[in-house]
Amino acid sequence: MAMNRIGTRTRLALPLVAVGLLAAACGSSGGSTSGAAAGGSGSGGGGGSAGAVTIKSASGSAGTYLTDGSGRALYLWTADTGSKSTCSGACASAWPPLTASGMPAAAGGVQAGDLGTVARAGGAEQVTYNGHPLYYYAGDSGAGEVNGQGNNGFGAKWWLVAPSGSAITAPASGSQSSSAGYSTY
Repeated sequence: MAMNRIGTRTRLALPLVAVGLLAAACGSSGGSTSGAAAGGSGSGGGGGSAGAVTIKSASGSAGTYLTDGSGRALYLWTADTGSKSTCSGACASAWPPLTASGMPAAAGGVQAGDLGTVARAGGAEQVTYNGHPLYYYAGDSGAGEVNGQGNNGFGAKWWLVAPSGSAITAPASGSQSSSAGYSTY
């Protein structure tokens, strides 16, 4: 009888252990989100850790700004210090970091010498430009959208990045300074 009780306990405990391990694996990403998760592709167009990334420029109402290879706007966050990203967890869900599995390529007015990568907490390599970690905005659904411009989400401003590497602080027509509740964190 004692043997049967131990066997039952073991059979009940195994699914609980499996669920715990799955939850730990999901939670250990360190807040890193690839550009692919933000709507890009892993090969040359949208970032992600699955392949090469191309950074180019586009022009809009705020000026000329950096994009990924498919035209999605890229932002810098004024809360980052140096080339180290301080955006993780909920911040990285709203502002997915642009990640790559190698050195990004430059096109269309982007200076190759200003491109680099920096390791994130979860081990992914985030693309940097002129020392600034680059991010997408979850509120931008495609090329040409700059809804994150001037957003004050997570306690600091988010700006488009000029090919010079500086923040573009001019408002973009049609952009939102506070969007989808992301500015309240």
